[in-house]
Amino acid sequence: MPSSIDSIKLHKCAMIGRFSKSDDVTGSIQLLTTLLPLIVLWCVTVLCAPTFPWAALATVPLITLLTLRVFALMHECGHGSLFRSHPLNRAAGFLLGVVAGMPQYVWSQHHSYHHTHNGNWEKYRGPYATLSVEEYAALSAVQQRLYRFKCSIAAAPIAGFIYLIFTPRFTWIKGSAGLLLHVIAGKQVAAYRCRYWKTAREYRHMSGNNIVLLSIWVLMCWACGSALFFSVYLLSLSIAGGIGIVLFTVQHNFEHAYASSNDRWDCDTGAIEGTSFLTLPSWLNWFTANIGYHHIHHLFANIPNYRLADCHAAYEHLFAGVTRVKLSQVGGALKCILWDEHARQIISVAEYRQRG
Repeated sequence: MPSSIDSIKLHKCAMIGRFSKSDDVTGSIQLLTTLLPLIVLWCVTVLCAPTFPWAALATVPLITLLTLRVFALMHECGHGSLFRSHPLNRAAGFLLGVVAGMPQYVWSQHHSYHHTHNGNWEKYRGPYATLSVEEYAALSAVQQRLYRFKCSIAAAPIAGFIYLIFTPRFTWIKGSAGLLLHVIAGKQVAAYRCRYWKTAREYRHMSGNNIVLLSIWVLMCWACGSALFFSVYLLSLSIAGGIGIVLFTVQHNFEHAYASSNDRWDCDTGAIEGTSFLTLPSWLNWFTANIGYHHIHHLFANIPNYRLADCHAAYEHLFAGVTRVKLSQVGGALKCILWDEHARQIISVAEYRQRG
């Protein structure tokens, strides 16, 4: 009797052939039903601001959720799966990246590294840079407490602010300043090396994203005032980023998730045993573009979000080994923040203490 992993390997090509076809009409509908409501909500905010400035803040929850969906669709474009057309994926990805505050092309290059090494914790340890048991044990009590706080839900909005608002602006400005000084010193542009981008194309995308986004900031400050705009913008984007980071984390950090070293790693095992199936309410599946079906997404990233549920239903009998995580269990999964290299799994701090 073949194992579930062996069965999945046998059916993988058929799965991909049946569900990996993107559709430009469906992608366009998803794009419009995300951006148009977001534009309407910002218009309501601007119109309400002069008379009811505090009432305008009531739009924040929906703006937050739509921004979360914007990022999820940007992620789709990075995989080339939202549309069948490559130019449409590139154009929509850039637009969605501006709205989400993230240079999409540069982000997609880093994200592809995650997909290439999913489950290989020697190569990739997630947004929180998950520590090994030995690394955590070597920390002082204060450092351990700070690490636990960094990985908590309470710190998620701070992480969202850093991830979506601060870092993409700071790295571009710092890298550009270094490039300018390099040119002023009479050196060739091609000889400049920067850790914030690897190619000239990445820098062009970073620059384009930041120039367009900063121009929109100026326009929105003129339209509704800087205080109101940044109150709504920073709050909604930080919370959306925090939610995204938390959901991404618990799709890889959960009790006894597969976490191999490089020498014994298998990519399909990483997808099935090292990736969770987030069983979210249907409304949250919409706002996250079905990213809860993460086990299928990691088997083949080119399956578009609007085909993930059907793919799961058709091959559900193969996914018995996939860990289900309910929305109510996210907080518990987020406590699994240590990599046990010897057991090749992710464990919680509480389990680490029991073992000690």
